[in-house]
Amino acid sequence: MDFQPTRDQRDLRAGVRELLAGRYGRDALRAAVDGGSAVDRGLWRELGAAGFFALRLPEAEGGVGLGLPEAVLVFEEAGRALLPGPLVATHLAAGAVPGAAAGTAVVTAFDLGERGGPLVSYLAEADAVLGAAGLPPGEPVRSADPLTPLHRVTGGGPADVSAYREAGALLTAALQVGSALRTLELAVRYAGEREQFGQPIGAFQAVKHLCAGMLVRAEVARTAVYAAAVTAQAADAADGQAADGQDADGEAAEAAEVAGEIAAAKLLADEAAVRNARDCLQVHGGMGFTWEADVHLHLKRAWVRAEQWVTAAEAEEALAAELSRTATGGEAR
Repeated sequence: MDFQPTRDQRDLRAGVRELLAGRYGRDALRAAVDGGSAVDRGLWRELGAAGFFALRLPEAEGGVGLGLPEAVLVFEEAGRALLPGPLVATHLAAGAVPGAAAGTAVVTAFDLGERGGPLVSYLAEADAVLGAAGLPPGEPVRSADPLTPLHRVTGGGPADVSAYREAGALLTAALQVGSALRTLELAVRYAGEREQFGQPIGAFQAVKHLCAGMLVRAEVARTAVYAAAVTAQAADAADGQAADGQDADGEAAEAAEVAGEIAAAKLLADEAAVRNARDCLQVHGGMGFTWEADVHLHLKRAWVRAEQWVTAAEAEEALAAELSRTATGGEAR
């Protein structure tokens, strides 16, 4: 079996990278940071027109008709560009919330903290909250990331997003992988440009080790995300076929396997995004701490994403449960 991306998948990824490079390059990113504009409605509609949000929606419903393996490639590119906004929630809302698929509506979700706490991102910019009847009232709270505004909901409880949690975690992991790969690129480029003692700092063993560690973390996380997407897609296809003779135990085992793979992917991707941003900052030295450098933006976004859909504690519990199930011959403890 060949797990390399197909030609169509590579073309899809290249097309999204080209779109984002032309529409949301570094100048647009810094303008958004300086202007405090978290969601560009024009760009949101362009993403909708390109099929970003309707990627997994069936063609019969006006979507592109692709699957999770293609979606993680697209979201990886969005993470690489540090594209802000409730991308995952709007993607998940396609077909359920009017305008989400086309990008004419911005949809957020109760995806922060364990099992969805009272914090909601982009509430002031949103037209709808996934799973909620309307927009709840909320009070602004300080966010670590300047392009992820947060609100604490003051009325009613959080909407149930359990049906979207695994897909949301996997797509968020893809965003983290994109960020981890981008900070690796930034670190390697700076290490080749910055000179000390008459040679590029990338020639020094300590810097080489930092960059090598970044590469390993990013590639391991990317492999885990791709593998989880393939497993989840195969499970969805099997469920859609509703094969006769599949018992409840078999369905439960399959669901546990998918949950375990997604949990592992989220853990690895969160670690790669956060630690790579920190190591990138280390490679940049004093320059990395300045507002003008982009490194801190990746680090702050990675911190926020690590708390979305599935936290580290939740992922560890899910992964431990799956390992326990497989170790005991399929009987979960």
